[in-house]
Order: sequence, then structure tokens, then C-alpha cells
Amino acid sequence: MDKIRQIRKIIISRPVMEGAGVHLSRVFGSTEVPLFDPFLMLDDFRSSNPDHYLAGFPWHPHRGIETITYVLKGDVEHGDSMGNKGVISSGDMQWMTAGSGIVHQEMPHGDNQKRLEGFQLWANLPKSHKMMEPRYQEIRHHQIPEISLENGVKIKIICGKIGEYESPVKEIITDPEYLDISIPAQSRFSHSTKQGYTVFAYVIEGKGYFEDTSKSIIANGMLCLYDDGVQISITTSDEPVRFLLISGKPIGEPVAWRGPIVMNTNEELDLAFEEYQKGTFIKHKKA
Repeated sequence: MDKIRQIRKIIISRPVMEGAGVHLSRVFGSTEVPLFDPFLMLDDFRSSNPDHYLAGFPWHPHRGIETITYVLKGDVEHGDSMGNKGVISSGDMQWMTAGSGIVHQEMPHGDNQKRLEGFQLWANLPKSHKMMEPRYQEIRHHQIPEISLENGVKIKIICGKIGEYESPVKEIITDPEYLDISIPAQSRFSHSTKQGYTVFAYVIEGKGYFEDTSKSIIANGMLCLYDDGVQISITTSDEPVRFLLISGKPIGEPVAWRGPIVMNTNEELDLAFEEYQKGTFIKHKKA
């Protein structure tokens, strides 16, 4: 029988302020490294108060990581040192590989009801790829595969592959899977996972039981990190649940992290910030 993953740790998201004064919920961050290797941070920026998000994230650098932004409602306007400009809107996602270095800004705007809802995940890069060429993979909502199972379960494939359905996101070093899953009330859902990979689920609507033997309900704003295994099993009772299911291959390298830059050593961090001050941070060709 396949080994069902059991819950290793439950985390409740906590309020923080980032950027120029953006109120958001931090699901996990630097204090949880290396529990979530290869992932570094997950932020939940759902709000209906424009005062909590309009200040945004003005120009700032990144190096050594990937940032994955998934928008449920509203818009996020972005621009960068490569000359890219655009807006990701409701249902869209952006997978930004900062690599050797990029300077960008992200300015959120609500929808016509002043709602902004979305999530930003940070994924680490291994030493062999920290100085790779920066790139974007921007995926519109209509490009994201969505499948419906016979029991009413719906799955949006942000990254990864289920059967013949595959996300347009390609060639990510840590082999991640990123799914947006909705399960109706009084239902059960099982999903295969790769053994040895880090796997976690973050609930964004409703509640459910996230392991066969658990008496603990995981509800909106809560995350469960799984132990190793090859399958997860989730059941619902009187109400449905919607959650993000994310997995990836651990890197297993030292993490030196300061603000928006993540390297392997403090010396590499010092060099990155020194270059930023001197104006030599950008290695890619400028637009």
C-alpha cells in the first residue's frame, strides 16, 4: 500500500507589513528554513481595504530566487530592469526567475469592488543556477489547465502535470507542482506525490481533514506541512474546501538570506548589496 503522508506541522498565517506599507499575512518565512526547502516564503495578500495594499512594492532588487505570484482578484502592475511592463489580473500567474539579479516593482490594484486577492511564493535556486539569466514566465488565466473529476473536485494546474494536462510553466529547476484545488462537501480526494519532495497545503476557503487519521481541521489561513510519503488524502464534512497544494525537490544547500536576496554565503550577500550600491548589480543586458 502506498504510504500516505501525515501532517508534520500546522502553521497559522500571521499579519506582517512589507513593501511601502502593504498589510499581508505571512504563512511561512525565514524562521521556517529549512523545513520548506526549496521554498522560502509564502505570503497571502487578500484584502478589501485599498489602504492596506495600494502603497505596493516600489523598485527593489532580487537575486538567487524565483518569485511566483498568483492573483485571484484584482490587478498587479509590474515593471523591471529588463524593460518589461505589464499587468497580471484575476486568475493570472507570473513565475519570475531573478537569477543573477533583477530590479523591479509590483504595484497592486483592487478590482471594481476594491478587492485584491492573491499569493506570492518564493522558491530558492541552487548554487549552480543562482546567477542564471533572469526570465519571466507569465501565464494568463485562460492558459492555466483546469480539470474536473467525477466527484466534483476541480484542479487548476499552476505548475506541473496531471495525466494529459500540463501547465505552460516549463524548466523549473526544483521540479515544483503548484495546484489550486477545490473539494465539495462530503467528499474525498487523494493525490500522488513524489517521495522525498517537500509537500504542503495552504487552505484559502472552507475547511477539511488533511490526513486520514487527523482530528485537526485545517481551515482558511492555515497551512499543513507533510511528512514524507507518496500520497496525500483529504476529506471534507459539512462544507467544501479550497487550498493551494505545493511541492518541490529540496536543494539541501546552505541558505544566506538578507531581505530580497538569497545566496549560499554571507560573503555572496555582501557582494550583492555592494554591487547594488555601486550600480553594478544588473548582469543581464539592459533594455
